[in-house]
Amino acid sequence: MSQNKTEQLIAEARRYKEEREKGYREQALKLFPWVCGRCAREFNHKNLSELTVHHTDHNHDNNPSDGSNWELLCLYCHDNEHQRYEQQVRYGGSNVEDKAPEATFNPFADLKNMMQK
Repeated sequence: MSQNKTEQLIAEARRYKEEREKGYREQALKLFPWVCGRCAREFNHKNLSELTVHHTDHNHDNNPSDGSNWELLCLYCHDNEHQRYEQQVRYGGSNVEDKAPEATFNPFADLKNMMQK
């Protein structure tokens, strides 16, 4: 595939994504108060670009007009939500923290001997 063809495909995908987002984003901003659903940070016209629409089922093509699959999240909470979702998919279960390996290194294990030196 040529460089030009690749660039065209990427540009087309970006345009499609922007058009799709424009539709549900505008709807969600009309339906919901401009407040992050997690940290309760409030937004106004100056910082509204930092408020995102999160799809609760993680399906960006599921956009019911009643907003039942959307919640407004700030950039930070939105990134955190997607990170948690990726960890849940990767490690399974509903409680990701239980699946993480425990740390076994104890930097103070030999502290008494170190202090005597």
